[in-house]
Amino acid sequence: MKSILKKSSFQIFDDMFSLLYPRICLACGKNIRAHEEAICLTCQYKMPKTNFHEDRDNPFTECFWGRVKVNCGSSFYYFGKGGKVQQLVHNLKYNHKPEIGIRLGHLYGKILSKSLFFRQLDVIVPVPLHSMKKRMRGYNQSAKFAEGLSESMHIPWSEALHRTEMTETQTKKDLVARFENVKDAFEVVDPKFIEGKHVLLVDDVITTGATIEACARQILKVPGTKVSVVTIAFARQ
Repeated sequence: MKSILKKSSFQIFDDMFSLLYPRICLACGKNIRAHEEAICLTCQYKMPKTNFHEDRDNPFTECFWGRVKVNCGSSFYYFGKGGKVQQLVHNLKYNHKPEIGIRLGHLYGKILSKSLFFRQLDVIVPVPLHSMKKRMRGYNQSAKFAEGLSESMHIPWSEALHRTEMTETQTKKDLVARFENVKDAFEVVDPKFIEGKHVLLVDDVITTGATIEACARQILKVPGTKVSVVTIAFARQ
């Protein structure tokens, strides 16, 4: 009886706190309770998961066949225009909500840790932003995702890649043009740090995979490296 009363008291306090200091789910815009972080439990359950981590050969890794060697690859969610995943990514990138990246990293890291294909990793490396864009945004959204993955998977993360060029937008370019646009835009900052290591390269959304390919090629120039890739979302072509 006492435990029921305690639980009821806590629930009442939680409800009062939510009324006084409303917190919004950054996917659906509805109020979330004090114990929820950035994304409500309903959205976490209903957002479309890819489950690519369950198979080595999947639509994600198929993107890179004949282009660059990717050991394993996966995305957390499918990306759909006007959907909750798009809303999350938009808030992460443009509305100064870095907590989204960290939270998604926490959630997906727990899932990846149970996958046979993502257990032998040494370091997590985010796709970098150009320094000018990073200053404007305040952070690199992919680095926030890497931070969350690192905490839940207990694997160190490092900004071992550097973006050397401020390239044109990729939006209206085809696959070949996208790769040409970014193929020389990245470099490894400290090759010795990743030498001989299995690197998990992470980004926010994969569309054609041109940016990820360019980054992976630079990493694979370092002796003994392997590359696996994870993104928050997968945009179906």
